[in-house]
Amino acid sequence: MNFVPKQMFFTKGVGEHKEKLVSFEMALRKAGIAEYNLVRVSSIFPPKCKIVNKTVGLAKLNYGQVVFCVMSDCAVKERNRLAVASVGVAIPQNGEHGYLSEHHAHGQTDQFAGDYAEDLAAEMLATTLGIPFETKLHWDKRKNLWKLGDEIVKTTSVTQSVIGKDDVWSTVVSAAILIL
Repeated sequence: MNFVPKQMFFTKGVGEHKEKLVSFEMALRKAGIAEYNLVRVSSIFPPKCKIVNKTVGLAKLNYGQVVFCVMSDCAVKERNRLAVASVGVAIPQNGEHGYLSEHHAHGQTDQFAGDYAEDLAAEMLATTLGIPFETKLHWDKRKNLWKLGDEIVKTTSVTQSVIGKDDVWSTVVSAAILIL
């Protein structure tokens, strides 16, 4: 059986509940993926995989189906504490495989976490393409170098954050859903 996904979509959600597990379930519901048996996989963006919108992707899935995903989640139960989860992707120009990354943290903005997730994916891709990687350069400068070198065509991310409350779990999820 060939398990190389042909399509992928991004989704995200927030859930809140007095129980941590239920808040995670609520976040999956908001993301539209609670009705599937999710299997987390590592970080390869399949060759020639097409990114589709969420509506198109969900239409190809069935209730209870085993679905592969790259997912990040983060939970908090503290007033005013920021939780964020992000999944980034970097896709090469040559159409070969790219990379996906998961990043979760506390205290980071959506923009910072999304850029960081993209940077992680781009760094993993750059090292396989033989592109020099300078860790001391800021993300924006590295991103411009890679794009100028015509090696990495696209980087993007999906990010979700939440500000925590007292006595309730707040959970965020961001995911790349892989469709066979």
